[in-house]
Amino acid sequence: MLLVLLAVVFAAIELLPGDAASATSERGEGAAGLAARRHLLGLDRPVWERFRDWITALPTGDLGTSARGQHVTDLLAAPLPNTLLLGGTAFVLTVLGALALGIWAAARPRGAVDRVVDLTSTAAFALPEFVVSIGLLLVLSLWTGWLPAATVTGADGAPATWTMLVMPVLALAVPQTGWNTRIVRAALADQAAAPHVEAARLDGLSTSRVLLRHALPGAWPAIATGVATSTGMLLGGAVVVETLFNYPGIGTVLAGAVADRDTPVIAGVVACAAAVITVVLLLADLVRARTLGARS
Repeated sequence: MLLVLLAVVFAAIELLPGDAASATSERGEGAAGLAARRHLLGLDRPVWERFRDWITALPTGDLGTSARGQHVTDLLAAPLPNTLLLGGTAFVLTVLGALALGIWAAARPRGAVDRVVDLTSTAAFALPEFVVSIGLLLVLSLWTGWLPAATVTGADGAPATWTMLVMPVLALAVPQTGWNTRIVRAALADQAAAPHVEAARLDGLSTSRVLLRHALPGAWPAIATGVATSTGMLLGGAVVVETLFNYPGIGTVLAGAVADRDTPVIAGVVACAAAVITVVLLLADLVRARTLGARS
């Protein structure tokens, strides 16, 4: 799947108007200079040859060279950890929030809390990240002044203070918390009809004990799958959120690379994101296998 995805990236960039040579050329550069630049960047070769050379070097950690002469690995070395920090924090907040809200709603099925959580989670999931970002900027920065509107980096290239992470993390976490809350609630509802859960309830155990000790373990496979799916959403949404908050992540690098038609940089970002998503999906599969194996 990763091989096909990267091939599609190379082909899609090839279909865009212009190329890296013209996008990064000096103002007023002539046709001879552009031709020499295309030859230097290998753009006069077929796209399949360039993809073959790039993909064969990928297992060694070589992501190629950008159109501006920088090693892509070095170019991503600083912003990638910042994006992983942003996405990882939003991921943890999403999991904790979805579990708390889903269990709270499942403890009172068809009650007022259940209806409110269902409505709120649906509305949250329906909001795109950029809408949430604009709302947070208006309320928490422009109107109240509680949080800085833009991210300022320190000497190490990371956000200068932790407060600059709050709004970007919330902008990513809110929609995915809504989605995963619905998954947790549905998974617990399915487990409520299981014989061992009904037996625990008939034994007089408290609602919280029935949910946490008997229903939740059986719901883990569905929850893990939903959470793993959110990883791609979080990383994809990070591109928009980082741009709005001037966050120093790979979103800015990716936006510049698309403008430059810089195929190695775009493919490098995709490869890094795909590697993270693959690891999370693998962990979700392990959770499913262990849970279902234990139940069998």
